[in-house]
Amino acid sequence: MDAFYASVELLRHPELAGLPVVIGGGRRARPAASPEQRGEFRRLRDYKGRGVITTATYAARKFGVHSGLGLMKAAAQCPDAILLPADFDEYRRYSRLFKEVVLAAVPAMEDRGIDEVYMDFTSARDGQEAGGRTLAARIQRDIHAATGLTCSIGVAPNKLLAKMASEFNKPNGISIVHEADLRAKIWPLACRKINGVGPKLAAKLAALGIHTIGELATHDRPWLVRHFGPGHGVWLYECAWGWDDRPLVTESEPVSISRESTFERDLHAVRDRAELTALFTDLCTRLAADLERQGYEGRTVGVKLKYDDFRTLTRELTLDEYVRDARRIRRAAGLCLKRAPLEQKLRLLGVRVGSLRRSGTLEAPPAAEPDAQPESPQLRLRDL
Repeated sequence: MDAFYASVELLRHPELAGLPVVIGGGRRARPAASPEQRGEFRRLRDYKGRGVITTATYAARKFGVHSGLGLMKAAAQCPDAILLPADFDEYRRYSRLFKEVVLAAVPAMEDRGIDEVYMDFTSARDGQEAGGRTLAARIQRDIHAATGLTCSIGVAPNKLLAKMASEFNKPNGISIVHEADLRAKIWPLACRKINGVGPKLAAKLAALGIHTIGELATHDRPWLVRHFGPGHGVWLYECAWGWDDRPLVTESEPVSISRESTFERDLHAVRDRAELTALFTDLCTRLAADLERQGYEGRTVGVKLKYDDFRTLTRELTLDEYVRDARRIRRAAGLCLKRAPLEQKLRLLGVRVGSLRRSGTLEAPPAAEPDAQPESPQLRLRDL
């Protein structure tokens, strides 16, 4: 989907079409008559805090503003951009709508998150016509009719190349890549265009004089294995030659579900106890709601802390029973916090539930330990 969150917001505020708009810095309060609902839009230059951009319109991206960029830094590059809070409930609703359109058009779809899917055109109606362009265009039209939103589609022999192709002609574009197009369309691209090559791997490649996929393809498999190990080395070699035999994953179970929050200012467990307690409770409540909505429960509860010096620490606890309600999640997460040093200020707090299973799965209860004592329901930050 093209600039998905921002595009959903533009449906709500069509008067902002063509303007630089940034989504981030908080969530939409509900229920409330927000400033945006009254037509009063906050400017990026007025933002103070440490939030990051969730997404931005293409008009904003022309200023170098992009997802993951700090809002304060973005304000220096595009101070007049409109800043809107995120509304994830609305984004999830539109996500369901566009995926329903896709599933009506193709026999198999892999869900890759809120705004992206892989589709199998092989046996779909019109899937082979014009190299896949006919079906891609129909899906685009049907998604726009159902949601008012645009998307960009890449058609290729495998997932690796299709992902790259989907970025060639945004927004509202269709790009076809055949095996014979590797040298002309893929090799000139930067290695960062390979899905899975992040900043650290790209920097290591650059240090070896490898900047493009074509340059990567000049090195043989043994050389890449020597420099990157057997896993990454073989994978990079196959990516350079456009090889990818991964099937579509049409059914998958999440490993864990989590919620986290980066604070507007660093918080101390003692001096900011009330604020941290409220944030901690809210994270557990929202996480429980996620589990309920998605139909999961889990046995492993964990916390994530990021300190003011950017060190990250995690602690987790495996329970005898599966949980999904906020009270028991909070209790277990509180026990995890007791095992974490809290003398230093915090900039982020997160809670996760793992070892998931579908809710309602029958399981024989474990035998109780003879000397086990019930956990105290009272969890206070001053005790942690």
